Amino acid sequence: MALTGRTVSWWVRLRRPCPLSGPWGPPVRLPTELEACQRFYSSRDKEKIDMSAYPVESIRNFSIIAHVDHGKSTLADRLLEITGTIAKTDRNKQVLDKLQVERERGITVKAQSASLFYNYKGVNYLLNLIDTPGHVDFNYEVSRSLSACQGVLLVVDANEGIQAQTVANFYLAFEAQLAIIPVVNKIDLKNADPERVEKQIEKLFDIPVNECIRISAKQGTNIEKVLEKVIEKIPPPQFNTTDPLKALVFDSTFDHYRGVIANIAIFGGEIQKGHKIVSAHTNKRYEVNEVGILTPNEQPTHKLYAGQVGYLIAGMKEVTEAQIGDTLFMYKQPVEPLPGFKSAKPMVFAGMYPVDQTEYNNLKSALERLTLNDSSVTVHRDSSLALGAGWRLGFLGLLHMEVFNQRLEQEYNTSVILTAPTVPYRAVLSSAKLIKEYGNSEITIINPAQFPDKHSVSEYLEPTVLGTIVTPQEYIGKIIVLCQNRRAVQKEMLYIDEHRVMLKYLFPLNEIVVDFYDALKSLSSGYASFDYEDAGYQAADLIKMDILINGNPIEELTTIIHNDKAYVTGKFLCERLKDAIPRQLFEIAIQAAIGKKIIARETLKAYRKNVVAKCYGGDITRRMKLLKRQAEGKRLMRKIGNVEVPRDAFIRVLKRQPEK
Repeated sequence: MALTGRTVSWWVRLRRPCPLSGPWGPPVRLPTELEACQRFYSSRDKEKIDMSAYPVESIRNFSIIAHVDHGKSTLADRLLEITGTIAKTDRNKQVLDKLQVERERGITVKAQSASLFYNYKGVNYLLNLIDTPGHVDFNYEVSRSLSACQGVLLVVDANEGIQAQTVANFYLAFEAQLAIIPVVNKIDLKNADPERVEKQIEKLFDIPVNECIRISAKQGTNIEKVLEKVIEKIPPPQFNTTDPLKALVFDSTFDHYRGVIANIAIFGGEIQKGHKIVSAHTNKRYEVNEVGILTPNEQPTHKLYAGQVGYLIAGMKEVTEAQIGDTLFMYKQPVEPLPGFKSAKPMVFAGMYPVDQTEYNNLKSALERLTLNDSSVTVHRDSSLALGAGWRLGFLGLLHMEVFNQRLEQEYNTSVILTAPTVPYRAVLSSAKLIKEYGNSEITIINPAQFPDKHSVSEYLEPTVLGTIVTPQEYIGKIIVLCQNRRAVQKEMLYIDEHRVMLKYLFPLNEIVVDFYDALKSLSSGYASFDYEDAGYQAADLIKMDILINGNPIEELTTIIHNDKAYVTGKFLCERLKDAIPRQLFEIAIQAAIGKKIIARETLKAYRKNVVAKCYGGDITRRMKLLKRQAEGKRLMRKIGNVEVPRDAFIRVLKRQPEK
């Protein structure tokens, strides 16, 4: 590449004024821009790490998994410090949490990996660490990360004990047959009780108490023991460099200048710059531009070998080219693709529209790039009479939806309208005409406006989840009442110890998706935790409720709801719309309807001019004539007048769900 002209103009800004040999002496010659760039690139090449010094036997790939806020990111910071990957400073907080939304909320949203170098008993080890999210919505990130590991650190808070997501994460690792090292964190807290937590781990997970490591990630206590246990207990990857190249893409990010950066775990062979590789999913051929490891910043290397985890840049420009779970292999050396891990299953759907339709193309570009960085989001094109052209997006949960929206605003400077979240329903069709039209007897409905009529359907199905609640025993009564109000069925109740109880309930997904978590935290003073997993579909008495304004249905406010809760929800939406719609010169009827039956109504009174103000005494018939003329004018206006519902009224109504 020619390093002249604008390509290297940034070097001008880096050069400092030359030191002078005397007051008026000639300046010392500075290198030209071309020479400076050449030195920079050659020095960068010299810094490349030789990865062949780390054979498969000295590699350990592991993840940190835990419930939210149990100290995963803090432990990752200490591991990076003790191995010399980053300098020890007071500012090292959430080093691997690179997104602005992660630092603002104090949670991990996207799994991040880092390679650590550690000398133990005279042997140099390469430890590939992956820090994972803890919230139930980002369980997909955890399952993807575990596919590139041979072991996990299961972190449990010494104060809080085992929580719902701890149980879910343990079984994810257990099913993947990974080595599990239990770590009891926050032993420096005043109310910490590590002995109680160790007994919980032994009772629930059948791991002996003496295998637990007590640490304080904040203080740095016993962190070296964690590293030693990782080397001793987690097995090295069972791969060979002499095999053909086989690399799993387990994550990806998008760079505006370099295209797709794919995070890969190498299951066989080796890879370097210049290699011709092929994607098993798209069958496209690429030339590798750069390979390297994350420390946690990108560090180019000459090669990557079997068993190692790193990144790869190969000129992938399109969003669809870097499929998560894809297998990369060498050109003309095809291999059997690796079994893809479980794909993401959207639990919540919402409509997304630009605030201004002129911003449609900018928002489309931002969505494409962000969905590459977050491949668990599904996108379908949609349109609305009130809100214009947009998309129907599928998310893993409500927090996932909020974080996605926040990232769109922060990273791409876009402003959007998000409609009320809904869940995917199914309908078993009985009409032969509809079966022929859809090509199937069972259809999935992600947009309430497309809900089929009852006379053409034999059965409606709603998604259910198996929820796990871990709570102190004094809140059991309130939580059971809450679950019963959400149409839940109790499946199991287990005392973890004398203070904590684990409840398992079968919930309709629609009942928990919006405000259940908040209600649970309020009832239990913040002590209860909640996690759920998909439990399939079950038959339900579902109906479609329309909102009418002066007899005209408003498509954006159509809701699918259980028959038992139709009246309460309809009444709430009508009241909310009454407050949101501005008054007109004629009366407006706001109604909730199921089919042709009206179940709730609110009336927005008209502005009224005092037409009898000029009447001072006289016969009553004069006053009545003026009032009758005014009433006839308003009746005519109501027939021909259109109600313009302002866009901000839609937003206010759609973003809030009724209190159930």
